Amino acid sequence: MTTSKFQHIGWNEVYKVAVRGLKVFLFYLSVLSLCRVIFIYILREYMGAGVTSGDIWLAIFGGSRLSVQTAGIMTLVVLVPYVVVSIFHSKAGKKVFKILNAVVASVTTILFFASIPYYHQFHSRFHQILFNAVNDDMYALLVSLVQEFNLPVRLLGALVVGFGLYWSLNRFLDFQLAKKLKLDGFFASRGKPGIWAERIIVISVFYLVARLVFFGGSLSWENSVNWENAGITKDQFLNEAILDDYQAVYRGYRMNGRLLSSEGLDFTTEQIRSLAAHMANRPADSDDLTVYLTRTAQGPAINRPKHIFVILSESYANWPLLDKYANLHIADEVKRIIDEDDTAYCRSFLPNGGSTVSAVTGVVTGLADSNLYLTTMPESFKAPYPTAIAPQMKQLGYETNFWYAGPATWERIEPFTLAQGFDHFYGKGNMPAEATGSVWGCDDEYLYQAVLAGVSPDKSSFNVVLNVSNHSPFNVDLASKGFDSSKVVAGLPAEEQDNFELINQLGHFWYADREIGKFIRTIKKIYPDSLIIVVGDHAERYNIDKKPSVYERFGVPFIVTGKGVTKDMLIPKAAGSHIDIGPTIIELIAPKGYKYLSIGSSLTRHNTMGVNYAVWFTHDYYGEADVLPLVPTAIDDQPGPAVDTMELQIYIDTVRALSWWVPKYGMILDQGRLEGNK
Repeated sequence: MTTSKFQHIGWNEVYKVAVRGLKVFLFYLSVLSLCRVIFIYILREYMGAGVTSGDIWLAIFGGSRLSVQTAGIMTLVVLVPYVVVSIFHSKAGKKVFKILNAVVASVTTILFFASIPYYHQFHSRFHQILFNAVNDDMYALLVSLVQEFNLPVRLLGALVVGFGLYWSLNRFLDFQLAKKLKLDGFFASRGKPGIWAERIIVISVFYLVARLVFFGGSLSWENSVNWENAGITKDQFLNEAILDDYQAVYRGYRMNGRLLSSEGLDFTTEQIRSLAAHMANRPADSDDLTVYLTRTAQGPAINRPKHIFVILSESYANWPLLDKYANLHIADEVKRIIDEDDTAYCRSFLPNGGSTVSAVTGVVTGLADSNLYLTTMPESFKAPYPTAIAPQMKQLGYETNFWYAGPATWERIEPFTLAQGFDHFYGKGNMPAEATGSVWGCDDEYLYQAVLAGVSPDKSSFNVVLNVSNHSPFNVDLASKGFDSSKVVAGLPAEEQDNFELINQLGHFWYADREIGKFIRTIKKIYPDSLIIVVGDHAERYNIDKKPSVYERFGVPFIVTGKGVTKDMLIPKAAGSHIDIGPTIIELIAPKGYKYLSIGSSLTRHNTMGVNYAVWFTHDYYGEADVLPLVPTAIDDQPGPAVDTMELQIYIDTVRALSWWVPKYGMILDQGRLEGNK
């Protein structure tokens, strides 16, 4: 029989395939487990103080159980095509087997090499933000990876190691353990019964492994392990290390799928009606959400400002403003503004999500991050959502402008903001010709220069200003801007004083802070009757503390400054998130009786809670939003009164339910629409 004809499949062939499959499986399982050990060792500084060797071994063992399934899938990827092709052409089957193993080995090492800097950035193994790149500026992203993370070097290193894995696998496949142990002679000496015994043992082991793979490291569904239940240690870092890179990517894929399809939010219209009514403190007697979301302004707290500026600052976290980090001197300008008499500051404020696009959608639409990707939804481009800020500011007599330092194509930001009611959008193409910057956009000073030149003294304007300099690839020429790195170094822990990458990142925070201060001082001089809001777009990027608290990891500042603002303008226990910016501004400036729609609430009236996709804040406590029951952790050593966790849970459900229903189904509660989309 020639190799080009259909091959007969007998027990001997099945036995050989089973042996080869077991070897491939064992090899990949060993590689994944070794990668986990190396990952833990390299990033060991992220482990909590109370971690013991027992915790580490638990993570390694639990991770190996999880990787049983991963290794099984990797084996199937190379084994199934090999078997299918070999049925028709044995030599071609062997080539396919080798090519697929080379690909799998390369992908495995590439993912591992990428996982280290990814964890440095996000304090997480791969998650759904990975898939946001599909909607991002791919060229800018690539340049950022090359400049900030040495992509060519890392990729070359990964491919070299991948080739080493491929070579090792081939040597392992050629290794005959039975011959070394002389077991083949043992079975062969017993004739056919011995040979059949050998084959039965191999097939039985193959079946056992297949069952472990199918049931996720267990022999039944009851004890299976998957990415959702793998966090079995008390340490956040070790729980992330349990996931191998493939499982982490799959987690990101699943979470992104839930975000895009609204999977995971399962509110009925009756529940939404009840939650909305509770929020509005009125009977649940209407299917029109307008009834519950309509607010009435209490009257202006300050004289009508000529111009309003909302500075949505890239990666401007709250932790550098804390006293414990004062020696870094990277937030001195904004701290000076906070200390001024015409400034109010909220220390407990949350971004809408972990990315800039979530911040944009939260500020622009007034909707919380609720498993929807608003900049990709057709509904976002039909008409402004009823809670959108721009149309309501236009009703108050303001021309509305959105200023972005980057390209208008990023996340469809220009058509999105215009569709949501802004009169004008200004992007990278509108910045000064001499502007320097990165692929993400121009340096902050040029953005503010464009805003100052574009604001008319003859028209009242509402402006959202989104900067980008405090973002990788972190290539602002800090030395030319006057950055004194020695001050930052002096404030760093000893083990970080030679960390030039971190110093450069902190220098970019210093630059963003300096430019905010300069811009605010200029605005107050030229337009003294302006109102200025400063808020970070997100904070989850880098920290001095390798194990930051949830408060330090997620919190952003919320600062209100301008003529007529007083330090006690925000309520004493104020807390909130991006969706509360719009109603806060409206309550500061709108005439008494003005009607507006909002899910969020003003921090000048009664808003004492904030929530986003992951965590919640009050003025004195924080916690994870999806841990039930809610577990409050005090921000300070001497916290205020205990949190009403039941009321907090109702608030979380209300914000999420309304922010999910309104953009997807509109303002009318109709169970039929919900059931029709299942």
